[in-house]
Amino acid sequence: MSIRSNGYQSGFGNEFATEALKGTLPVGRNSPQRVAHGLYAEQLSGTAFTAPRSENRRSWLYRIRPAAMHGSFSRYRADDVATFHNDFCDGPVSPDQLRWNPLPLPEAPTDFVDGLFTMAGNGGPAAQTGIGVHVYAANRDMDGRFFYDADGELLIVPQQGRLHIATEMGVLEVEPQEIAVIPRGVRFAVSLPDGEARGYVCENFGAILRLPDLGPIGSNGLANPRDFLAPHAAYEDREGDFELVAKFQGHLWRAYIGHSPLDVVGWHGNYAPYKYDLRRFNTIGSISFDHPDPSIFLVLHSASDTPGTSNLDFVIFPPRILAMQDTFRPPWFHRNIASEFMGLVHGAYDAKAEGFAPGGCSLHNSMTGHGPDAATFEKASSADLSKPDVITDTMAFMFESRAVIRPTVQAFDAVHRQRDYQACWAGLRKHFTG
Repeated sequence: MSIRSNGYQSGFGNEFATEALKGTLPVGRNSPQRVAHGLYAEQLSGTAFTAPRSENRRSWLYRIRPAAMHGSFSRYRADDVATFHNDFCDGPVSPDQLRWNPLPLPEAPTDFVDGLFTMAGNGGPAAQTGIGVHVYAANRDMDGRFFYDADGELLIVPQQGRLHIATEMGVLEVEPQEIAVIPRGVRFAVSLPDGEARGYVCENFGAILRLPDLGPIGSNGLANPRDFLAPHAAYEDREGDFELVAKFQGHLWRAYIGHSPLDVVGWHGNYAPYKYDLRRFNTIGSISFDHPDPSIFLVLHSASDTPGTSNLDFVIFPPRILAMQDTFRPPWFHRNIASEFMGLVHGAYDAKAEGFAPGGCSLHNSMTGHGPDAATFEKASSADLSKPDVITDTMAFMFESRAVIRPTVQAFDAVHRQRDYQACWAGLRKHFTG
């Protein structure tokens, strides 16, 4: 028996309660002596039991079989060769600006897990801080396979092709210009309605992603909580020869499981997968002069132990209107203490004339100079500022971290890395007249 649901519940960090069979959820208690329908009660905790109430994340799951039921884990591959990992290297990191073309779509059958390719990262699951940055390219459903990441929550940014993400707690249908977040430890399987898919994944080892405070912006703006959607309960009661793949302490493991782990009939709590449509972001900007800092484009962030400094910022550059006067309207040349990994989901990015394609990505590490290329600089320097620039048909994003984002060996050596990226600034002319 299989039940699927495309329904959603709105709100960020809400206490949800949802059941696929009436009477599943107990009343007045979490773990009664006997759960309705012969189910098992299981708590899934995403934070410490004693975390402050405002930060505490946990859900109660009422399932056909507990998550403990599976075979012993063994290494995913005998030689442990995997393209999805947390080996961010201990050696020197080049301060060069780096950019890549889109990850080529696979020719051999490749599902979401096998299609993950680690680009860069910092920290790790042992220290519970930092991020892993990955891209994926897949052409096959996860058939009879299920996955969970014990190391961090997964922020998935599709660029090409829709994803049908069936999780323990319900189904997320996600398309390009939407995002999905799968909490640490939640089991799921990905199928591809369009046959092929490509995109980006940020693995967050630190504090759980949350909405930023709005400060002087006030009570409205940026991403609105009601636009975040969590799934209704949906379950599978299915037996067979299945595989459970786990990522634990930077390595992949596999175990036999004789049933679908997506068998949660009902759940309640605030630790759940969710999706968000980036096109609903309420962009804030200057209507007088100067180009504001990119922090005004912050969708979600993972806090660090330093107030005002994030472990991870997820920032987007959506369609918007630039009306600033006597101002260089594109992003200015800059060097940051933070490090930036950037991707392009759709259209063109307004600070680059060419070379930055949808599905591509760039890495500008701490104090590495970057900014608009020569063609963009010349165009913006002579633009007619009496009219606003209406930027449409675009969606770029950035994973920003307080720590250096260390490229992996496989990313640095990849055929699709642009070895001539620095040439985009070579055409900047000397204008000095002093």
